[in-house]
Amino acid sequence: MYTVPDQSGRLIVITGANSGTGKEAARRIAAAGGEVIMAVRTLEKGETARAEILRQNPDARLDVRRIDLADLASVREFADRLTAEGRPVDVLVNNAGVMAPPTRFETVDGFELQFGSNFLGPLALTNRLLPLLLRSERPRVTWMSSVAAVPGRIHFDDLQFTRSYSPWRAYAQSKLADLLAGLHLGAVSDERGWGLTSTIAHPGFTRTNLQSAGANLGRDKPRRSLFAGKNPFIPSQGVEQGAEPLLFAATYPYAPQGSYYGPNGFGGMTGPTTKVAVPRAARGADLGASLWTVAEALTSTSLPAAAGAETTD
Repeated sequence: MYTVPDQSGRLIVITGANSGTGKEAARRIAAAGGEVIMAVRTLEKGETARAEILRQNPDARLDVRRIDLADLASVREFADRLTAEGRPVDVLVNNAGVMAPPTRFETVDGFELQFGSNFLGPLALTNRLLPLLLRSERPRVTWMSSVAAVPGRIHFDDLQFTRSYSPWRAYAQSKLADLLAGLHLGAVSDERGWGLTSTIAHPGFTRTNLQSAGANLGRDKPRRSLFAGKNPFIPSQGVEQGAEPLLFAATYPYAPQGSYYGPNGFGGMTGPTTKVAVPRAARGADLGASLWTVAEALTSTSLPAAAGAETTD
């Protein structure tokens, strides 16, 4: 099992920290001495997760704060509060997401839910927190992707799936977008000499509530997803193992720029963490830069012009 190195004195923001890989990452980073902001949509669930972690580790430094990545005003409010406090952020972990709702839903701002929650919200949060990140001595942004990115494609002609919605194609697009964002941010950091490391992870097939939560959106009677629990025909792993690629990407001191971590088992579904190859779908020339430009226009955010500069609206 991966041992998180000493995180004393570091401030780590983790979205979706109330359950699954986000909660496990918060638990283990706090156990390593890090101060964790558990950024969650539902404060009650966040406080419950915080209490569970504190029962195991009474000395854990955990702060629960609300953010709704499907609402850009909420993203701005979250970032503005941190900006007003002025403390450098050492690591931002863009972990939260939604998977494959059966029908098309929209965010508060009118985006397809998965594209908005999984990609646009995290990108807007990243842009808004970059001035604080760039005040850190060793800043890092980690993005949660998925093996679903492998067959994914960026549908520039219909990013919001307004013409023909497919739950899995929309999910694959959003997770490929996260991967592209991680790669592009790293390239920008190197080009501008920021010293910020951008990494990406995917959890393989890890058993969390992600498999059932999205699949039951809009249903009167919840259905148990085929992928929600142990299935003898589908290799899967528990959250302790499944969170390790994310922990490795967020805390391994020697992670290279743009590195991508996931399980080393068959199909990348289970197993110990390894550095994995970027799928062909993410290798298009200027694909990440083009997508980032579109996303900035949609979110009314932008990268800072220089280290220490504020982002613009």
